[in-house]
Amino acid sequence: MARGEPVTVEPVVGAPAAVADLGGERALLVADVHAGVEVGLRYERGVELDSRADARRERLCRLIAETDADRLVVLGDLAHRIGAPDGDEREELETLIRAVTDRVPMTLVEGNHDAGVAETFADDLDVIPPGGVLDGDVGVVHGHTWPDPSLLDADVVCTGHEHPQVRLEDAVGGSRVERAWLRGELDPAAFTEDGADAVGDARDADPPELVVFPAFNERSGGTWVNVEEQSFLAPYLPAALPHADAYLLDGTRLGDYRRV
Repeated sequence: MARGEPVTVEPVVGAPAAVADLGGERALLVADVHAGVEVGLRYERGVELDSRADARRERLCRLIAETDADRLVVLGDLAHRIGAPDGDEREELETLIRAVTDRVPMTLVEGNHDAGVAETFADDLDVIPPGGVLDGDVGVVHGHTWPDPSLLDADVVCTGHEHPQVRLEDAVGGSRVERAWLRGELDPAAFTEDGADAVGDARDADPPELVVFPAFNERSGGTWVNVEEQSFLAPYLPAALPHADAYLLDGTRLGDYRRV
């Protein structure tokens, strides 16, 4: 198919968020909020951390205002613990969803942590199924399962789940880990469960760009994409992204993520 005018998914400098035109609306996109992560870490690992729920909520609402967004789209994993939310996690989610929806409508692309959230807050959220959806020229999906093949008709596909990070070393052997964006041309045959058999006309088209979002929640861990022994989480990565650049949240382009 012939592509239309280029579609921009523009990261917000200094933030794990981007803006995009979705169905005529200016949408703020984030991935992997993992509300209640502190509760999850307490139960899963016995780690006690002060809650950053207020800071996460305030930052999200501030980004909605700063970007003049018409809608918030969460690319999956709004919650951290799998299953129906309860206790402190449910309270955090209720407060967060109310704060957002008092400002703009909210859409959740269902992630692997969100089945209970989608059911519990069905009256407050628009929910997109795990396979994702094509909205105008932009496809949105979480990334824990194989995407709907219709996303191959997008100009840009936005995905979460991977929590990409880069491990950076300095000249004296010190290192730090930073959240990062991955952006590159998508390989259609590697993006679908049936491979080349499901690609169809997309084989003759300009492939979409794939944008892998950093996690909104800095406490949720991630994949060190420039470390060889690290395995990816999404079933189509890294094969569907044979060539891609990594970018830090401040916009610094690091080049090919494998060579950072």
